[in-house]
Amino acid sequence: MQTTREEARKESKDNLVDNLQGLLEKNYDAEKGFKSAITNTNNQNLKEYLKTQSVRRNRFATELDKEIRLLNEEPKQSGSTIGSLHRSWIDIKSSVAGNNDEAVLEECIRGEKASEEEYREALNKNNFPPQIENVLNSHLNEIQATLSQVKSLESLVERKN
Repeated sequence: MQTTREEARKESKDNLVDNLQGLLEKNYDAEKGFKSAITNTNNQNLKEYLKTQSVRRNRFATELDKEIRLLNEEPKQSGSTIGSLHRSWIDIKSSVAGNNDEAVLEECIRGEKASEEEYREALNKNNFPPQIENVLNSHLNEIQATLSQVKSLESLVERKN
């Protein structure tokens, strides 16, 4: 039988792991989303940018995977069903729009805003150990930078059209 303190510790750890698993899953989704977006543009510079973002999200996932393993838990191995449905929607939208770069960038902005919100929410609602909090803040800063870059790219594409 566990004491109240042991139960609280277990509940706290479970909450921590659940939050990290959720962010891990979202990063798998983002990585796949960027890879999918690559196929929806013909612009070589945009393809390279999207590839860089996909690699970045893979790195985020690897870092989260490591933190989950350090907690003696088994990390999730794939993204969410919702992420798969979103990628399908992007593919359909892009095919209807004729692989429009602006549409691809709009979806990237939407995805990055959602990631930013999820990281902020996780950081605001939880008391993570300093090491994990540093990892999450680093990810959040990079997501915010990506969001700014994508918005700049979108305005360049809009001016061309």
